[in-house]
Amino acid sequence: MRENVEGTEEAGRDRAPRFDWTRLFQGHRWLTGNIPFLLFVAMLTVVYIYNGHYAEKRIKDINRTAAALKELQYEYKTLRSELMFMQKQSEVVRQAEPLGLRETTVPHIRLRDTLNPH
Repeated sequence: MRENVEGTEEAGRDRAPRFDWTRLFQGHRWLTGNIPFLLFVAMLTVVYIYNGHYAEKRIKDINRTAAALKELQYEYKTLRSELMFMQKQSEVVRQAEPLGLRETTVPHIRLRDTLNPH
C-alpha cells in the first residue's frame, strides 16, 4: 500500500488545482484595463432593470385601459338596449299619453298637387 504523504507526487494528483486569484488581480493594471468593459456591463444592467420596470408599467396601463374599455362597452350596450326599447311604437305611445297626444286611428290622407302632377 502506498501512503499519501504531503509533498509527494501522488498527493498532488489527488487534489484539484487551485486557481490563484492574486495573479489575476495584479495591482491596478487589471482594473484600469477593464474599466470600459465594467462600465458597459453596468450600463447594460441599468438598461435591463429599466426595461423590466417599463414593461411592467405598460402592462398595468394596458390592463387598466382594457378594464375601462370593457366597462364602457357594457354601458354602451345597456344604453343601446334602453334606447331601442324607448323607440318601440308601444313605448312611444305610452310616453306621449301624459302630454295629451294619442295614436291616430284614422288612416292617413294622401295629398296631391293638382297643378304639378309629378
